[in-house]
Amino acid sequence: MPRKYSVGFENQAWVVGDGDVDVFELDAATDKPIAVTGWLIKAITEVGEAQEEWIRFKWVQGHTTSGSGAPTTITPRPLSPNDAAAGFGCEILNDVVASVGTAVDVWPGDSFQVRNGHEMWLPPEDWLWTSGAALLCLRIAAAPADDMQLSATALVMEVP
Repeated sequence: MPRKYSVGFENQAWVVGDGDVDVFELDAATDKPIAVTGWLIKAITEVGEAQEEWIRFKWVQGHTTSGSGAPTTITPRPLSPNDAAAGFGCEILNDVVASVGTAVDVWPGDSFQVRNGHEMWLPPEDWLWTSGAALLCLRIAAAPADDMQLSATALVMEVP
């Protein structure tokens, strides 16, 4: 039976010098496909921002080399206390994005306004899947106009 996990962080710095950033880099375990079923991104320091700044992002599938720079590994948390630990791995805020492999933009061309953030909860037929060595990354495609603090969560289903 599939298991559902949350991965996320609060109040993490994203600075102008970082440029492109993989907010989440999800790495499925061998023979355990994963699907992203929803996510949210909030820029928590921009609530009084006068600029109408829009931040572009996309979900990218298929890179095979992990990003680096300032990665932090986080532990996926099961939504049910009876579920086992996740088999997949997750890094956050890699400021050198994942590379190599045949990457495909599976959710291209989206954006959020810094004062509003972004939330998306997908119906099952639209879940974003990956397996094997193909990483699944939520990538912010350009640096912000000014430094900010981000909070984000992704819901991930794993099929054991």
